[in-house]
Amino acid sequence: MRSLDEARAVCERHHPGLIKALLEIPYAERERPGGPGIDLFREHGGVGLLVPAEYGGLGADPLEAVLVQRALGAVSPSLAAAVTMHHFTSAMLYALAADKGRLNAAQLDLLHRVVPEQLLMASGWAEGRTQQNILAPSVTARPVEGGYVLSGAKKPCSLATSMDLLTASISVPGADGEPELALALVPSTSAGLSVHPFWGNELLAAAESEEVRLEEVFVPEDLIVRTSAEDPDRLDDLQTAGFIWFEMLISAGYAGAAAALVELVLERERGAASERAALAITCESSFALLEGAARAVRDGLSGEAAVSGVLVARYALQDALSRTTDQALELLGGMDFIRSSDHARQAASVRPLAFHPPGRGAAAEPLLRYFGGEPLELA
Repeated sequence: MRSLDEARAVCERHHPGLIKALLEIPYAERERPGGPGIDLFREHGGVGLLVPAEYGGLGADPLEAVLVQRALGAVSPSLAAAVTMHHFTSAMLYALAADKGRLNAAQLDLLHRVVPEQLLMASGWAEGRTQQNILAPSVTARPVEGGYVLSGAKKPCSLATSMDLLTASISVPGADGEPELALALVPSTSAGLSVHPFWGNELLAAAESEEVRLEEVFVPEDLIVRTSAEDPDRLDDLQTAGFIWFEMLISAGYAGAAAALVELVLERERGAASERAALAITCESSFALLEGAARAVRDGLSGEAAVSGVLVARYALQDALSRTTDQALELLGGMDFIRSSDHARQAASVRPLAFHPPGRGAAAEPLLRYFGGEPLELA
């Protein structure tokens, strides 16, 4: 399929040999718990995709990033889901680093180490509860001399067993004594940090989405990103950038899984020409919305307008993926279904997009108010 070939070409340009290496491994092996995908991602330079060139990375733009994610999702939905967490964390931290004074020396030093040391960053911003407040921290932070002691759990947390750094949202006392949002950068080797089994579904099992517990974990003050009197919008800007990137990247990975099934239908010439054309049109038109949102962000769209744009693309794509994969499986036929569970698993692997926050219900009222001219406030 032409559009998937284009996505693969972009992936090959940034990560030479990665798709080929993944395809040499049977699908079930790629998707099993502890599968090889994340190690291959590291070996082929995946860590640096959204890291700016001055930090040793590839500096991919939003459109290139969603195409790479689509290519990865077509061969391993688990890998695409897992690395979304690293990529959107990279995007939001390096966006802050681009403006002098928004990150301190210790934080900048950590960012300079990501590509040379191939550090993977997991995200602890939100768990898998669709209607939750996406900005409410579930980890407590107690001030102590020199920093904070963190307690709580993040579950599920993708990349749990491969991560080098956990980025966790926390609540800290503000200057006026009221709690305010902050971001803790927690090395995975920290005393008191542990990983425990949590994911019980065979779908996306290779994403390492387990429970990460923090039991009295000390984090020094200089590894806490928070607002200041001189930069009161620091966390607002960080979470907005992270939100936009997350929605684009997670949607693109699931879109790749669906597109791979459509490609099989076209290659095998299953069904009538009109059926194949309708299937391809649904697949391509839904992804075109996401490409359009990514292109707009690349060209400078930001803030509320960018958030609403990526959410519209995400929900439209979410609806289309279910229809696309159901029809693709039907056209591939009963014998294909009988001989292997791979395609059925790949079709089912697009469903979890509905479980990523914000759920459609949580976003409906804010989006309607925004479309009517009011500010967009997601909770």
